[in-house]
Amino acid sequence: MITPSLVLALLAVFAAVAIIAGSLTFLSLERSALSPIRRRLEVSARSALRPESVAATSAATVALFKRVSTFIPKSPKQMTKLQRRLSMAGYTKPQHVVVYSIAEVALAVMGFLIPMLIFGLRRGMLYSALGAIAGYLAPGLIVDRATTRRQKAIRNGLPDALDLLIVCLEAGLALDQAILKCSEELQIAHPQLAEEMRLINVETRAGKPRLEAFKNFASRTGVDDVRALVSMLIQTDRFGTSIAQALRTHAEVSRTKRRQRAEEAAAKIGVKLVFPLVFCLFPAFYVVTLGPAVIKFSQAFGAGGFASGGLK
Repeated sequence: MITPSLVLALLAVFAAVAIIAGSLTFLSLERSALSPIRRRLEVSARSALRPESVAATSAATVALFKRVSTFIPKSPKQMTKLQRRLSMAGYTKPQHVVVYSIAEVALAVMGFLIPMLIFGLRRGMLYSALGAIAGYLAPGLIVDRATTRRQKAIRNGLPDALDLLIVCLEAGLALDQAILKCSEELQIAHPQLAEEMRLINVETRAGKPRLEAFKNFASRTGVDDVRALVSMLIQTDRFGTSIAQALRTHAEVSRTKRRQRAEEAAAKIGVKLVFPLVFCLFPAFYVVTLGPAVIKFSQAFGAGGFASGGLK
């Protein structure tokens, strides 16, 4: 029997756990480098430093900008096919191409040698060939999987970014400052999209035209919604229409598409559940329901059962 004291005790335990979990989450976010408040405090603290420290900080910032801009402002048209493929997966550093090429060769060699050592030269030839093919294709499959996840994250975070961009534009910020502000605020919720928006700002500061930076953004991501957004921004800049109003319309369309994708994924659950039900649940269900009947039948029709006349 549930008494009022037991209900109060359970509510107290639930409230205590919720408060502790929320406090720990808040402290971890505030102490992390991704916290917007922490970044603002660091910027304010740097601005209050003496001139020597400010000069050193500016030199470090310029050095970091030069090191980053060696690859980032590079147009996707000037990249190789492998660089464009890796950039769509989020691997934008030059050493990623080297790591990918070495991984293809190393995994193919390992996939060929390991079955050969286990099964021998004659028996392991087929397994070695299959292992070499699988090892060679494994890095590509991993990159394709990372590309799909990254595109999905960018596609789902685009409506929120557009809403924040509209707020910044209507508050009086220019488009470049609004993009930079969105990249800072979306660093925790949508880090992939925040990184791409930061790269747009880096490219424009490096001297590239804004429209070209937007086109590179669409080429790096390979997302249809981003391509539509870039086309809309190009037309808005060409005809001089309101950017905020165009972004609001595009945000509504993107939010509708996100809701439709969620509904489509929910509708597919019934079909996807068929396989785990057939291979996992139904065998156990058949054992539980038909198992006792099978045992009874085997006892009845077996040696010494009543169906066989008690004969052994």
